Amino acid sequence: MQAYCDRASLCETVQTGLATFWSRSRRERWCKGETSDNYLRVNSVHVDCDGDAVVMTAVPDGPSCHTGARTCWFSRADVVADGMGSLVQRSANDGRGGEGPGPGGSWGSLAPRPTLLALEDEIRARAAAASKPPEEGARPSWTQRLLADPALCCSKVREEADELCRAHEDAEGKVRTASEAADLLYHAMVLMRIEGVDLEDVLAELRGRFGVSGVDEKAARKK
Repeated sequence: MQAYCDRASLCETVQTGLATFWSRSRRERWCKGETSDNYLRVNSVHVDCDGDAVVMTAVPDGPSCHTGARTCWFSRADVVADGMGSLVQRSANDGRGGEGPGPGGSWGSLAPRPTLLALEDEIRARAAAASKPPEEGARPSWTQRLLADPALCCSKVREEADELCRAHEDAEGKVRTASEAADLLYHAMVLMRIEGVDLEDVLAELRGRFGVSGVDEKAARKK
């Protein structure tokens, strides 16, 4: 989401860890979530080079948008080749971009997504498509084959992990290493989908380890 803040609200954000802004319409301080319980629990605040804008990374307690969508950015502006360079706004609920906005909606390619989250969306869509009767003559995608056969998916994760290590051991170079790492990440994410694990679950686990010694964290794990 995007909002405005002043010095006082920014200082309050840093002190409380809750995203706090300045409402231009109400002319008053605004801590997001005070009325909706959809707080934004801030992890970090980053200032741009001019000192006139900030980016807050946060864990949302609920939808960030007042419409009930997870993100306010569920419309995409497309350039129409009409000789005038016209812009057409496509919304997520226009029948071409998913079911959103709204809780549980799917925004497809209309919402900007980091690469791994976009890949997760695609894997989730393939899983949903596999639950429907196939069209005559249609063949399942590789993702759908993996989702239907967990043993095959596990074998591919092991295979790709080995190939990544071999790329290093055989000095195959950065390009090959990146390719093998991409294969491993993809197959691992399919296995996560089989287990019902979202990428955000993994990211939250990693965030929880920030500032913790890897040796201590490993020793503290339950056997």
